[in-house]
Amino acid sequence: MRARMGILLVLALLAVLAACGNEAPQRGAPQEVPAKAEVKIAQSELGPILVDQMGRTLYGFTKDKDKSSACDTDCVAVWPALTAESTVDAKDGADSKLVALIVESSQAVYGEWPLYYYVGDQVAGDVNGQGVDDEWFAIAADGKLVKKS
Repeated sequence: MRARMGILLVLALLAVLAACGNEAPQRGAPQEVPAKAEVKIAQSELGPILVDQMGRTLYGFTKDKDKSSACDTDCVAVWPALTAESTVDAKDGADSKLVALIVESSQAVYGEWPLYYYVGDQVAGDVNGQGVDDEWFAIAADGKLVKKS
């Protein structure tokens, strides 16, 4: 009985650790601003798209204009920003000329689009935010929104 309890505890601990590994920021969770961030291009069911260093899909919001975020507090609870204190590096197919940082908010930008995660994406490669409200879209390597489903 004791050995069985020990095995169950170990399995529960492994499940918790696995769940903590590769997730986008969750709703309501305070988001720490890392010193730097990376963006790269990865293959997806939508074709090649922009992702972070962990392979999590990054999205653009059609209401954003002139590299400025229109996402308010309620919006950010569902669409947390990709942030960095000092730099955003372009890797693996991402164009370094399209990468920027909004100094006031520490939000990363690619092309014209401030970058966001979607809390409905649970693991690298998820694209559950694609087309939400016909306002949120993954971003292609050229910095344009991927409008296909």
